[in-house]
Parts: sequence; C-alpha cells; structure tokens
Amino acid sequence: MKRVLTAVILIAAIFSTNAQTDKNIPSRQQVLSDEEIVAGLNSYIEQVRSDWKIPGMGVTLMKDGKVLLMKGYGVKDYATGEKVDKSTLFQIGSVSKSFTSALIASLVDEGLLHWEDTVKNILPDFEMYDPWVSENMQIKDLTSHRTGLKEQAGTYIPNMGYDRDDIYRMLKLMKPVYTFRGDYQYNNITFIPAAKIIEKVTGKSWEDNVRERIFEPLGMTHSTLNGEGFSEVMKTGGAALPYEFVRNGKQMQVNPLYGDEQALWWLTVIGPAGSVCCTPEDLLKWAEFHLNNGKVGDKQVISEKQMNYLHRGVTITSQNGSRTNLYGHSWFIEQTRKCRIYYHTGTTWGMTTLCFFVPELNVCGTVQVNSEAPSEPRHAIMRRALDMFMGYPDYDYNKEYLDDWYATAAKRAERDSAAAAERVVEPAPELRKIAGKYGKEAPFGDASVTLENDKPFITIGPKGWKRELKHVNGNKYNFRMDGWGFDITFLFEEGTAGSSMKSAYGFEIAWGEGEEKDFGIWRRK
Repeated sequence: MKRVLTAVILIAAIFSTNAQTDKNIPSRQQVLSDEEIVAGLNSYIEQVRSDWKIPGMGVTLMKDGKVLLMKGYGVKDYATGEKVDKSTLFQIGSVSKSFTSALIASLVDEGLLHWEDTVKNILPDFEMYDPWVSENMQIKDLTSHRTGLKEQAGTYIPNMGYDRDDIYRMLKLMKPVYTFRGDYQYNNITFIPAAKIIEKVTGKSWEDNVRERIFEPLGMTHSTLNGEGFSEVMKTGGAALPYEFVRNGKQMQVNPLYGDEQALWWLTVIGPAGSVCCTPEDLLKWAEFHLNNGKVGDKQVISEKQMNYLHRGVTITSQNGSRTNLYGHSWFIEQTRKCRIYYHTGTTWGMTTLCFFVPELNVCGTVQVNSEAPSEPRHAIMRRALDMFMGYPDYDYNKEYLDDWYATAAKRAERDSAAAAERVVEPAPELRKIAGKYGKEAPFGDASVTLENDKPFITIGPKGWKRELKHVNGNKYNFRMDGWGFDITFLFEEGTAGSSMKSAYGFEIAWGEGEEKDFGIWRRK
C-alpha cells in the first residue's frame, strides 16, 4: 500500500479546521479553576486518542509560568505496552523550522547577519531557476515560504539517498510556479540554504548551533537531532515507535513503521526543516521560551526585537469573515475574535506535533503524537483548552472534526471504487526491454535497472540503494525508498504496448504525491 502523509515536515496543517467559528461566539461563563480545566482535559484527551486510534500522546500545558499538565497518554508501542511519559522522545517535524529561524535571529542579534541580506552575498554559489531571483533572494524569504517554489517541491528527493548538498544544487532546476514573493506555498528545502548561511557565518554545523544556542541555554537536555539520534534513543526504549495513519476504504487504520519505512535518512537530510526530536518536557520549554519573548529565567537569550520579528506575520495563508491566518518566520499566527494563537504543526513519517503559545492568556502548550493522524485531533485539544481558559462553554471540536473525516473518507472510497471500475488494464513491457543503464546530469547521476529472478530492480541515487520495481499499469511502475513510494514511467522509442516496443530510451519519476515530473528524463546509456 502506498502511504501518503496526511501533512508533512515535513507539511504543517495551516488550514486547520476552526469549528465553532467566531460568527456567533457564545457568551463566556465563569472561568474554571486550573484543577477543573486539567480534569476536563484529561478525559477529553483520552477520548480524542481513542477516536483517532492514536497509540500514544504527550501533552503539556502551562499558564502564568505554572505547569498544569505534563503527561503521557497511551503507549509508545502497542507490542510492548510501555507507557508514554514526559520523558518519551518524539520527532517534532516542521516545528524544527522555528529552531532554524531562531538561530538566524540570534545571529542578527550578534551583528553577523541581517534579515535583508541577500542569500547570494553570503553563499556565492546559490542559484534558483530565475537568475534575478538568485540575485535578490533575501534571508527572510527562505523562512517565510514565498520563494516562488511549488508547495513541497523537492521534499521527497532525499528519500532516494540524496543529501543536503545535492538538494541545494537542485534548486536551480526547480521551475517557479508563482511570482517571487507573490504567494505563500509551504516548502521544506529552502531551509537548507538557511542552514548553510548559519554554518557559513559561525563556522559550525547547523546541528552544533542548535545544541549550543538553543538546547543548552533552554535546558533541553533530552532533545536530539536527525534520524540517527532518534534511532539510537529508540534502541534504549526512550522513544515512541512511529505509526502510519491511512484510510482503508471508509475506515482509519494505523500500522507500525519499522526500518526503512521510518525514513530516518530523509529526516537527517531535511534536518533544518524537520529533524529536531524532543520530549514533552523539553518541547514545553521551547513553547515557554517563545511565550516569554526570548527569556529563560532572567536571561534574555534572544532579544525581544528579534523575537517580535519572528512572530510578526509576513504572508496571509487563509482568511474569512471571522479568522485571519498569517505566517511569520516559522510560526503561524491565527487571529479570531476569541484570541490570537501562535502555533506550528509538524509531521514526519509516523509522528505529528503541535506547539503553541497565546500571549494574551499567558498560556502555552504542546501535543505530540506517535501517529500520522491528521492535524484535527491536535487542534481539538488545543482549542478545547483555550476555550476553558477563556470561560467559553463546552464545544466538542473533536466530534465535528471526526464526523468530517468519516464523511470525507466515505466520499473518497466511492471515488476509488468508481476509478477502479473504469481502469483499463495495460500489459507490462517485456522486462528485458527496460533493463539497462540510464544517465542524467549532476547532481542526479546514473541509475540502472537489473533483472533478478525475473523481477526488475532499480539502483539509483548517490548511496546506491536498490529496490524492487512493482508493476502498476502499462509502462508505469512504483518503487519504495526510505519510506516513500515513487512512480516511474518508462519511455520507448516507438509504440505504446506489445511487441512493437523497442528498448526503453529513458524513464521519468514523479517526485511526490501529485507532483509533476519537473526534472526531465533519465536517458538510456
């Protein structure tokens, strides 16, 4: 089964549902005590976990500097039954972007950078598809998703073994889909040049900068970075096992992810956009740091001026009569008639996260999940908690979100059935005609298709990974690497089926779900 991420590292759920819209906000009731809020949330969180078939969750909540909730719910792994607690390590996905932006802010404080510096002035080899954009891209553009790149462009290329330098060199091959600074489209790979800038001016790796400038001053002693670090903690039993979340017909299904399916190489490569791993206890410190506008105790780690810059909206992501959503520098800002919420979500292979803070309530919190369940259960918990703090009557966000999910699943299942009934089955080409060596310009390099026991295998990417090609239909196959499925279509010199085919003259790969084949053809050598 091809697994499709509900939201990426990769992908933040910016258009999250906003049930009980503010058009008719109910009157406030008496504000509950902290104890009543925690008691109500405990049962609500368990209901959310059960309804969305979530193995385990870590949830934290702080108000007025006091920790009200720091608790695990469910298990790290169904097989062992070991409980999640405040010290369980989770991947936090795209919440990592806020770490990269904060590093830049700290370097601006030190006078080593300015947000308006052009990227090319610091990285002379930086190239985008449009030469004018290459010359005029500023640091602030890298962290606000308005570079002209298509949403999620390039996100899945690392899953074939390409590293950060490879992706950096591929930027010049990616055609823009909108005018530079003319729109908002969420992306991961622009955080790679952002990390290179950090490394250039400090002389240290992005990872070392995170440790020295964030983990250490904030006391995040149990946090780690990249896939390898997470894997090591998992071996000791200190990390939650990731679970995929898929739609099976009209129903939810969760499956544990092991080995290659955890995409730990991808997590390392995409690091500046998604490789931070935190326990609930540590992630709350990150939320509190932003709530306190850059202070840890009496120490101002990042200046208020730069923290305000990080939290300032740059681009409108969505808007209606009762709500405006903006994106700043790695934070979403949601303004409604109730309050203003700063938050970011994160999704990796088998893990999802929500980190938020609300200055006017002096509240912050986190929700971490060892499942790719969509953003709705996390948002349901956050919105219910904030309503309770503000004294609004009970509203079951979870039920509304759940009903919507099942209604949508039913419609999709019907479309799947209709599409299957209309599908025209085409034969596979003779395997000997697709076997051979193929080449493409750097940084992609060569690939080969070999036959083993009458099965085709592809070897591709700089790490030389080899995987079996599974026939889909006609000349189209699929292969999985590092937890992601790629569609590959073989191209022939003449004809489309049967004996009229000559040997393949090339193939093209679809790089992501619904993503066009932007990078041309590997040609037969």
